[in-house]
Amino acid sequence: MVGYGGAKAPPCIEKVDKMRRYIIKRLMLGVVILFGIILITFTLTQVLPADPAQKWVGDKATEEQIEAARKALGLDDPLPKQFLNYVIKLLHGNLGYSFQTHRMVTDELKEAIPATMELIIMAIIVGIIIGITFGVYSAKYKGRLADHIIRFINIGGISLPSFWTALALQIVFYGILHILPLGGRLSTDITVLYNIPHITGMIIFDSLITGNWIILKDALVHIILPTIPLCLYPAGVVARMTRSSLLEVLGEDYIMAERSYGIKESFILWHYALKNTMGATVTVVALTIGYMLTSTFLIESIFSWPGIGKYISDAIMSLDYPAIMGVTLFSAVMYLLLNLIADLIIAMDPRIRV
Repeated sequence: MVGYGGAKAPPCIEKVDKMRRYIIKRLMLGVVILFGIILITFTLTQVLPADPAQKWVGDKATEEQIEAARKALGLDDPLPKQFLNYVIKLLHGNLGYSFQTHRMVTDELKEAIPATMELIIMAIIVGIIIGITFGVYSAKYKGRLADHIIRFINIGGISLPSFWTALALQIVFYGILHILPLGGRLSTDITVLYNIPHITGMIIFDSLITGNWIILKDALVHIILPTIPLCLYPAGVVARMTRSSLLEVLGEDYIMAERSYGIKESFILWHYALKNTMGATVTVVALTIGYMLTSTFLIESIFSWPGIGKYISDAIMSLDYPAIMGVTLFSAVMYLLLNLIADLIIAMDPRIRV
């Protein structure tokens, strides 16, 4: 980059310019990917063996009612026109109407997203804490018994089906020990006796900032069981990534120099080596959040958690195409944004070329 009277621009200005071009390029690529997802999902809904008009009016509708619904929904138009109309509605934030409830999918997602985000945030926080701790100690005791035990736990956490873990937890902690609730976000008596605060839709956060400690305690008790099976995957992935990155960093010259100065090994691990592994860990966490958005439906169905997962599972069972497409597009947008944010965080590292 040349400027400032023919002189070369300062490195900081040059990196900002590269960052801007990189962001624009990634956003354009994201738009192309999103358009491809819209085209694929729209095409799949057209080839599935079900009549959307029939779903809209119900099973007991007459042929005249079905035909009227088909015209009202624009299903009698050619497919290219239907696709164009759908894209135009998307640009205006309209995801269509649910066949089951006849409500806007956008409104239903607004009600379901906070519950899912609350569960995912809790699972990610727990997963990161466990994963980083396990990863650090696994790298510290490489090749020893502690390393083998931690790696075995990590592989088990990644490999175990989440629905199996969820059912086992219900049997143990609800069916046998009777110490944790079976499901739901709050107890029935709490919802009847208290006014539930609704600021963000995330009960734990809302009750915390409003000082409703009874509701907060009940919400925390209810979120324990669904959090455990959901956090196992990110905990295992973060632990493995942290371990492998730390083993590379611990072989660097500056680590050897710090050891020669007599600095404690634990201080070197947590204060010097760990921070240089955060780039890879952030990428894994961002991609894991995107994965969790599309994998919570089993957990939410098992624990009767009223989030996106339960919403999409109900939509799939009833072949509610607009709801299915709405959740698919939401997950795709979130996955693209999280991936972009992770790349930008890594690009802030001065050792990384944009």
